[in-house]
Amino acid sequence: MNKFPRTTVGGVSLPRLICGSNAMLGYSHISGARDKFIREYYDTPAKLAKVVEVFAKAGCDAFLSGPNDFVRQALDMVEQKVGKKITWLSTPTAVTIEDWKKAVEVCVKQKATFCMPHQGATDSRLDRIKQCLNPELTEFLRIVRKAGMIPGLSTHTPESIVFSDKSGADVETYIQPYNAAGFLCQVETDWLTKIIHEAKKPVLTIKPLASGKLLPPTGFEFVWGTIREVDMVCVGAMNVYEAEEDIELSLACLEKRKANIELQFTRSKKALMKEKGK
Repeated sequence: MNKFPRTTVGGVSLPRLICGSNAMLGYSHISGARDKFIREYYDTPAKLAKVVEVFAKAGCDAFLSGPNDFVRQALDMVEQKVGKKITWLSTPTAVTIEDWKKAVEVCVKQKATFCMPHQGATDSRLDRIKQCLNPELTEFLRIVRKAGMIPGLSTHTPESIVFSDKSGADVETYIQPYNAAGFLCQVETDWLTKIIHEAKKPVLTIKPLASGKLLPPTGFEFVWGTIREVDMVCVGAMNVYEAEEDIELSLACLEKRKANIELQFTRSKKALMKEKGK
C-alpha cells in the first residue's frame, strides 16, 4: 500500500489528502441537473466504495461527509476490502442543542472519529462583537468531546478560525474552502493563506478545484504550494479515474516533479502533438 504524506490532528494520524463526498452524494455546485445525475448514478454503496477504495489503497484512508447510513455502508465495504480503518470526519448540522445532541448520537453509531459542526451550524454562531464563538457553539463542541469524538469546526467564514483561536475553543482542526479561483472564499486568497498559516491547529482545505471550475493541475499546484505541512486537502472525485489522477497530481506537487498523467485530448490539439497523428 502506498504511503501518502500524513499529518496528526487531535492525536490521530490523517493523510494530507482526504476523499471528499460532494462529487458522489450529489452536491455538484454546478446545477440541479448535475446533482440529479450524480444521485441517480451513485444509487448503491458499492459504487461509492469503489472510489473510496482507490484513495485508501494510496494511503488516503480518510473520508469527509455529513452523517449518512449510505456512506457508512460504503466505508464498511472499503475497510473489509483493504483491511484497514477509514477515518470518518463527519459534519452534521443542527438548529438547536437538542438537534445537535441527536446528530452527535448518530455520528457515534456510525463510528465517526471526528465530529465537526457544518458551516450552516458554525457560521451562524459567531459572535462578531466579542470576536468569539457563542456559548451554544461552545456547547456543541463540549457535547462532541463528551461523546468520545474529536471536535473541529467546518466553516466558510475565515473569522471562525481567528475567533476560535483567540478564545481557546476546544477545536482540533478547521475546514475551510480554499482555491485559486476564490470560489466560496469570503476574502481574497492571499488573506486566506495568511489565516491558514497563522491557525493554531491544522486546516483541512476543501474545494481545491473550485467544484470543477479549475483544471486539476492548476488547482492542486495552488493549494499544495501555499498551505503548511500540517494542513490537508480534501477533494471529491466522480469516478476511479479522477481519484487516481487527483492522487498522482497531489503527489507530484508535494514531490516537486512532473505528474505522470495523460492529458485530455481534442481534435483541435492534433497539431500540438510532437508525433504526427498522435
